[in-house]
Order: sequence, then C-alpha cells, then structure tokens
Amino acid sequence: MNKTDADDISERRCLLTGESGDRAGLIRLVVGPEGELVADLGSKLGGRGAWISPDRPALETAIAKGKLKGQAARTLKVDARSLVVPENFPDQIAAGLEKRCLSRLGLENRAGKLSFGFDRILSAIRTGRVYALVHAGDAAHDGAAKLDGALRQIRPDGYMLRLPVARAELSLALGRENVVHAAITDSGAARRILEDARRWCAFVEFPGSEIGTVRG
Repeated sequence: MNKTDADDISERRCLLTGESGDRAGLIRLVVGPEGELVADLGSKLGGRGAWISPDRPALETAIAKGKLKGQAARTLKVDARSLVVPENFPDQIAAGLEKRCLSRLGLENRAGKLSFGFDRILSAIRTGRVYALVHAGDAAHDGAAKLDGALRQIRPDGYMLRLPVARAELSLALGRENVVHAAITDSGAARRILEDARRWCAFVEFPGSEIGTVRG
C-alpha cells in the first residue's frame, strides 16, 4: 500500500513562509475532485498534500498576489492553469476550523472526558484530575483567572485557552446550558482538543491566552 506525504513524518514546511513546524499545527491542502484547492483539516485525504501555517493575513496576501496558486501547484505537482483557489477560501478554512474544534469538544464530552461547572472544575483541579482548561470567549476574567491559577499551581505544564466563541455557541456545541468553562480530564483528549483549538485561534487571530503544554 502506498503511503501519502501525511504518513509517518511529523514535521512539514509551510509553502508560504518556508518555515517548518509540526504538522499538527499546520493546515494541509489537497486538490479536490473538481481541481479546486481544499483544506484537509483532518489530514486524512489521500494524495499529495501541501502545508500552510494557520495565518489568515499571510494566506490572503498570497491569494491576492497569486503566490498561493503557484506555490501550491508546484508542491502538488499540478498545472497551475487548472488549479482553482476558491474565492472564499479563507472563510472556508475559518469555518472548518471552528466546526472541527467544536465537534472535537462535543466528541470528547460524550466520551466523558470533560467536566463543567466552576465548583466542580475547581474540585477536579485540586485533586489533580484536570490537564487543561478552555473558556468561552465571553467568560469573566476573574473566574477564568481563578481556575487558571489553581491549575497552574497543581499542574505547571497544564494548558489554559480562551476560545473565539461566546458561551451560547459553546453550550450549543456541547449540548449543555451555560457552558462558560470546561475542564479536560484526560491527557489524550487535552492534546487533541488543543491541537484543533490552537490552529483555530491562530487563524482567526483571537487574542486568547495560552499557557503551558499538555503532557501525558
């Protein structure tokens, strides 16, 4: 069975900047069935791929100057004249990253790996059961800071992140009422959620704070 460029190798080079990074933090591009450029956000589609950093301004500049099309065509080994860059490509990527992150949160919640409610989260932190925290974009600073501080004391390598959606959207995605904070109580779930969340936040330039790294 032939392997694609997404197999085994963890580091990739951004075709826009030339800088290398872990592919979990980059966005994979492939050619779709109609010759259009497609963002393969799960890095699961077959065939040759190209990689870009989650940098919307850089992407928009590359599209405007024609750099994206040329660079992608060379990397993907297709004729640039036949490659189509969707007119709303940055919007497509932003929407896809949001959907992927919120879907991941919902999936991990159904697997029992998230905890909610300020007091319950604080208790879980103090017993060492929390690996990371995510907050709604409109979460009060004082409440988020108190939980972040508690986690930092117990788990210095823990991770805290504010998401670019308000509590209404976060609650809808999780099928719960008034979700302001969520604690991730499994190290694997924390890594999966935060990989998606960091790409999303970076792409939409959301000024959420990031602290620490999740380790198993």
